[in-house]
Amino acid sequence: MKLAVGPLLYFWDRAFAPRFYAELCDAPVDIVYLGEVVCSKRRALGREDWLAIGQMLQDAGKAVVFSTLALIDAESEVATACRIADEHDLVEANDYAAVHALSGRAFVAGPHLNVYNEATLAFLAEHGAIRWVAPVELPLSTIETLSASRPPGMQFELFAYGRLPLAFSARCFTARAHHLQKDECGFVCGQYPDGLTLFSREDRPFLAFNGIQTQSAAIQNLLPHLSRIRSAGVDIVRLSPHSHDFLEVASAFRDALDGKPITLPPSFLPGGYCDGYPAGEPGIAHGALAR
Repeated sequence: MKLAVGPLLYFWDRAFAPRFYAELCDAPVDIVYLGEVVCSKRRALGREDWLAIGQMLQDAGKAVVFSTLALIDAESEVATACRIADEHDLVEANDYAAVHALSGRAFVAGPHLNVYNEATLAFLAEHGAIRWVAPVELPLSTIETLSASRPPGMQFELFAYGRLPLAFSARCFTARAHHLQKDECGFVCGQYPDGLTLFSREDRPFLAFNGIQTQSAAIQNLLPHLSRIRSAGVDIVRLSPHSHDFLEVASAFRDALDGKPITLPPSFLPGGYCDGYPAGEPGIAHGALAR
């Protein structure tokens, strides 16, 4: 089973983001996804920056995939998806406009395409999908069922570590929290390198705002369940970038896959860890897969 680093979901500045990817060159991961998935306004890293980072990672032996936006709602964003499709060997489609642009070429069907059955998976394979990233809310039992009848050559990938991407909206929640309009947000999301945690009235961490994206407050951590994930037919596990301890997390997953003793740092975010969705329970649950 291979390790992938998913696309950067947060708005990191030009100093921090390139340094993060430079460190990944020596990390024990096989695949790295690049590009902007959440907000088209985020341009701290431009096209040439992403190309340079991609070349650096390829020179280090990593397979590189470029990702597209998960919510495309403007002609300019369609044009960007088409350009990405034309410029790169392998692209992750996170919106069906990108699927259309990539049709006939090999691509990765991203986790935001809402694939829940054999017919949709077969449809994407007919259009060129060679890898499918399961929606984060999909139970392992369903993934196992889909694996039994997967299209020939199709790889399965699972979101195994990180704050869960739950929903997208045309409204920017982070800007709203600062009483700002979306078009005049001042890129306030850059103040929260791992999202803005939202607490319940009981002062419990519940969700996180990341621009137009809503995430879980807790980090989904499937490290203790890799053998079960493998037996369900998953070929690749995805680790979502966070600002602290990420290389230690990647090393722990690699050690677990190699059968070595593991040491995982505790969650530095207030939501702690969760693993409910793969067990078919509420996503916020912890220890669900072990029951």
